[in-house]
Amino acid sequence: MTQVPKSRELSSPERLQAFTDAVVAIALTLLILPLMESVGELADHQGTTAQWLEEEQYAVLGFVLSFVLIAVFWVQHHKLFRSVKHVDSGLLWLTVAWMFTIVVMPVATSLSTQMASDWAQPLVYIGTLFATSLLLLLARTYLRSHPDLHAMDEAEAVSGIRASGIVSALFLASLILSLVIPGAGNWPLLLMLLSEPLQRLDRRWVRRTSTPRPPHDSR
Repeated sequence: MTQVPKSRELSSPERLQAFTDAVVAIALTLLILPLMESVGELADHQGTTAQWLEEEQYAVLGFVLSFVLIAVFWVQHHKLFRSVKHVDSGLLWLTVAWMFTIVVMPVATSLSTQMASDWAQPLVYIGTLFATSLLLLLARTYLRSHPDLHAMDEAEAVSGIRASGIVSALFLASLILSLVIPGAGNWPLLLMLLSEPLQRLDRRWVRRTSTPRPPHDSR
């Protein structure tokens, strides 16, 4: 007796997006907790605001950097899900994995700003950022291969994959540089400033190569 293939279970993206928003909000809030604790500890010793700013300057910079990066990741994920019409198990688990990397960010930030510097710091911090960007790239690739889940046309889907690929490649390059160059720390993340210019160049190249050329007159 032939079995009828079981259809995929599809769900609406609204609940998953709301859950994702909540996870991101909690992660952003957790970033500030070490700074709040340091304020209380210094206050117990009659410290001043200027003293706190001097002692916690690297922690403050780490907080700002991580806050901005998580916010950018959330914006990109939110833009992607505006085109998602249905969620299947594959997209669900890719999103869960993406949320896991977001939740790890407060821990990675604390390790990067409060522990003694070693080779493992950039591995954890930049490695987490690379994993976050890679999972977003995988989600875009998965959606392109499942057109029934989204409302993007082929050009939009490919454009998003190329942009995410550039971001992931820059994070990977930053990670490699931080591991190869002793004492580089998180400074290789400055490579991310090239993200937008490279994406503009890529879009320009795609437009140029996709524009049909006029037929050559051999006369």
